Amino acid sequence: SGRAVQPRKPCRIMPIKTKLTEALGIEHPIIQGGMHYVGYAEMAAAVSNAGGLGIVTALTQPNAEALRKEIRKCRSLTNKPFGVNVTLLPALVPPNYEAYAKVIIEEGVKIIETAGRNPKKIIET
Repeated sequence: SGRAVQPRKPCRIMPIKTKLTEALGIEHPIIQGGMHYVGYAEMAAAVSNAGGLGIVTALTQPNAEALRKEIRKCRSLTNKPFGVNVTLLPALVPPNYEAYAKVIIEEGVKIIETAGRNPKKIIET
C-alpha cells in the first residue's frame, strides 16, 4: 500500500522510589524470589539489569564452590545489586549450609534471602 511503518517510540518506565528501593539500591520494588533449578546467574542478572533485585539460588548449585562461581558469573553479567537465596529445609542429608554461608560472605554478597525455617543457627556460626 506504500505506507511506511512508523517505529514505536520507546516506552519509558519511571523508577519507583521507596524505602526498599533505596535500601537495596534498585530502581523498581521488584524482588525475584529464589527458585530452585531456575535461579541461575543469567536470570538474576537480567532481573537486576532491568532495575529489580535478582536472586541467585544457592542450593541450585551442587556445592559451595559452585555457588562461588555462579556469584562471580552474576557479577560479570551485571554491575547492579543482586542477592543470594538460601532455602533451609529439613533433609536426611542436609547441605553444608555453613560452607554456602561462608562463600556468600567471602564473595561480598550484601543481600541474602532465606526461606524454609529460621536462619539463626547459620547466622550464629
